[in-house]
Amino acid sequence: MRKIAVSLSKGGVGKTTSAVNLSAGLANRGYKILLIDCDTQGQAAYYLGLKPEIGLAELIEDKVKPDNALIEAREGLYLLAGGRKLAEIKNLIARKDIRPEMTLTEALEPYNDKFDFIILDTSPGWDVMTVNVLFYATEILSPVSLEVLTIIGFSDFLKSLESIQKYSSADINFMLPTFFDRRISQPGEVLQQLNEYYKDKLCSPIRYNIRLSEAPGHGQTIFEYSPRSTGAEDYTLLTERVVNVK
Repeated sequence: MRKIAVSLSKGGVGKTTSAVNLSAGLANRGYKILLIDCDTQGQAAYYLGLKPEIGLAELIEDKVKPDNALIEAREGLYLLAGGRKLAEIKNLIARKDIRPEMTLTEALEPYNDKFDFIILDTSPGWDVMTVNVLFYATEILSPVSLEVLTIIGFSDFLKSLESIQKYSSADINFMLPTFFDRRISQPGEVLQQLNEYYKDKLCSPIRYNIRLSEAPGHGQTIFEYSPRSTGAEDYTLLTERVVNVK
């Protein structure tokens, strides 16, 4: 079982889009997937056209049985939803005296070895839930929009990650450039710089595609909404990259 956190401190870089469509791409290949939304906004459910009443918060509070906390969003793709109740969970974790960073790991233990991939969508910023995710995950996929401010945010994220790596095995395995627009010169320049420093971890970029922004409004993945779009093509390439990197 592989546990991949889709994470970066900066918002607006395509984390949820990437987490949902990577999960869908893997499920389409026949893998059994658990997508966990660790964000108070709970957008993963919206992307999939769902309105769950329970999810991760209730699981951590032990108010629901593990199997009942999940929604089968698509064939082979299960969702453990986020949402506003996670704000209370963050406060609960912050008040814990013993192993607060392991709260998520302990709550997710019933799912061990029941899935091929567990994909965790994280919130912007660096808080107790993000730390919990990175103690649980063994791989990190960081979407990086091709602009200078995001590169600065990525540098800050690396510093924060370094501060916990004595205790966590998670490391950045995939750097995913997003919002790549060939019509503008700056994204190409930033992509070139990333290729110089992170060549082995750099994935093929996700090109700017209006279909990717339209799909959530229809409650569909990009493969459902526009299977012939460049967005579907790019997330297919990402899925292949993830599957082939062991």
